[in-house]
Order: sequence, then structure tokens, then C-alpha cells
Amino acid sequence: MFKRLLPKETSFFDHFERHIALTMQACQEMLALTSDGSTLATRAENIANLERQADEVTHQCIEALHRTFITPIDREYIHRLVKRLDDIIDSVYDAASHIQLYEVHSIRPEAREMVEILVHATKEIQEALVRMRDLRNAEAINDKCIEIYQFENDADQIMRKALARLFKEESDRPIEVIKWKEIFEHLEKACDRCEDVANVIQTIVIEAS
Repeated sequence: MFKRLLPKETSFFDHFERHIALTMQACQEMLALTSDGSTLATRAENIANLERQADEVTHQCIEALHRTFITPIDREYIHRLVKRLDDIIDSVYDAASHIQLYEVHSIRPEAREMVEILVHATKEIQEALVRMRDLRNAEAINDKCIEIYQFENDADQIMRKALARLFKEESDRPIEVIKWKEIFEHLEKACDRCEDVANVIQTIVIEAS
């Protein structure tokens, strides 16, 4: 009886949506960076600022989780979802910071392709999260998750193509290979984390059905 008298915390969806909005902005900054290497310093700084804001949203969400008695979805899934969301922007930040660290101004085309995938995948995540406010939207949410999985598969293919071309064209410049391999791995990780978010979302939908 006492539990039923307590209000449910509804701000978790606000936290999710604020977080993915920051991630989408970071992906747009990354897209601009990979389109024009001359903007590297400014874009990298913008991404770092967005990553810090996203960290704050994550902390706010976890603090709300600790003080909330009744949650709209399972506590474990709330924690897992916000952490997986944070992993995406962390990986975008890692890619940008390594491009800046290595002073890379000539961007390989596959990097831009992978960032374009991130732009699309994070948009699908945002739309799925909005629909999660009403878990009766299960079919529409699942459709978004399927799109995210396809984008992740596309990123894997681009990654393989990128590494093959890198090793072929830069075989006499091992430092260049090391730099770009690390950058590509951070971008691939960001795409993988999008898939992780979709997995958590689908699990929540299944549990609610």
C-alpha cells in the first residue's frame, strides 16, 4: 500500500532524451570535422564540451535512480541504458581527440562514411527513446532497433574496407597506419555502442510486453 502511494519518477525519459540530443550534436560536429579538417581544433573542443554535458546528464540520471523508490521501468535497465548511451558519445569524443592529438587534417573518406552512419544511427535511437514513453509502441520501437542493427552492420563493412585500403596504401608509413587504425577503431566502437543501446531498448520492450 505504501509503495502505491509514492509518485513514480518520470524524469528518466527526459534524461535519456537530453543525453541522445547531446550525442547527436556531437555526431554533427564530428561530421563537420571529417568534412573539413581545417576546423579540427574548434570541432574537437565542441565535442569535448558536449561529452562533459552528457556525463553530467548521466550522473543526474543515476542520482535520480538512487533516490527514486518506484521507477517506470526496471532499475537495472535504466542504469544500463544511460551508461550505454554515454558509451556512444565517449567513443565519438575519443575519435575526435585522437584526430586532434595526431594532428590529422586530411581525413580518410571511410572515416566520414562511418560518422554519417553514426548520425543516422543516433537519430534512430532518439526516435526509439521518444516512443519508449509509451511501451505499447513496441512494434515502432523494434523497427527503430532493426534500423540501428543495419547501420552497425554497414559500419562493420566500411571498417573492413577502410583497414584493407589503409594497409595497402600506407604500407610504407607504419605510423600513419597506427594513427588511422586507432581512429577507425574508436569510430567502430561508437557504432557498436549504438547496437548495444538497441539491445537494451529491445530487452525493455520485451520485459514490458
